[in-house]
Amino acid sequence: MKQESKTIETGFPKGIGKPATRALEAAGYTQLEELTSIREKELLKLHGVGPKAVGILRVALEEKGRSFMS
Repeated sequence: MKQESKTIETGFPKGIGKPATRALEAAGYTQLEELTSIREKELLKLHGVGPKAVGILRVALEEKGRSFMS
């Protein structure tokens, strides 16, 4: 149950890790859907966001019928 509330609080899947979550929030992203306005390549430039986190975010977006900017 704690995992679900954490996902709701941050708006991001818990599996991306705390460094990635902090990096996204520092860049002004607080909800998963906001990531549709950025390219994967740009996310990878954020300190703390790596390929694993981007992959988890990609899957989470796809589950909602969304994707990163092309």
